[in-house]
Amino acid sequence: MKYLALGDSYTIGESLDFRDNFPSQVCALLKKENIQLELSDLIAVTGWTTDELAMAIAEKKPAHNHDWVTLLIGVNNQYRKRDIREYEWQFYTLLCQAILFAGNRPRRVIVLSIPDWGLTPFNQERDSTEVSHEIDAFNAVNQKIALEMGAHYIDITASTREHALIEDFLANDGLHYSRDEYAIWANTIKDYIVKQLKSEQ
Repeated sequence: MKYLALGDSYTIGESLDFRDNFPSQVCALLKKENIQLELSDLIAVTGWTTDELAMAIAEKKPAHNHDWVTLLIGVNNQYRKRDIREYEWQFYTLLCQAILFAGNRPRRVIVLSIPDWGLTPFNQERDSTEVSHEIDAFNAVNQKIALEMGAHYIDITASTREHALIEDFLANDGLHYSRDEYAIWANTIKDYIVKQLKSEQ
């Protein structure tokens, strides 16, 4: 099966080996379940906003025959103080594309919520409570759209808040996450894929 991962620094696993990012870990976990999933394409760059991801997709033109697609985008919209209404429209467009890339199968698309960077040691300038409120607002948007479109939604924000100050769950930059945090996301995604495949048999 082919897997397309769409996102930003949290998808590539900034500061880590490629094998430690969550898409790579999903594939490794499924292999242990005798399910062969290949990370055939990863379209993600640190710092990307929704419109920058959209431009990259337009350039790369992914095929519409992927078996699974993940979408995690929006933290840089919030970080740059971009308008949430702009995010709503652009996220909706990206999710429509993601569903097409999954062969028009919404249940084969997994949307992940935006992590809360405001609680990490990296944040020395902004009020963490304000950042959390803004991220909650952005996540309310992407969750609503994901559920309306029939995609599967996974909340990873709670885990990033729980582990925001625990060194083992953070990368060396104090902003991004370690293999251990991504493993939590990957296990949740793996469980959903296994369950969904069984339901389709």
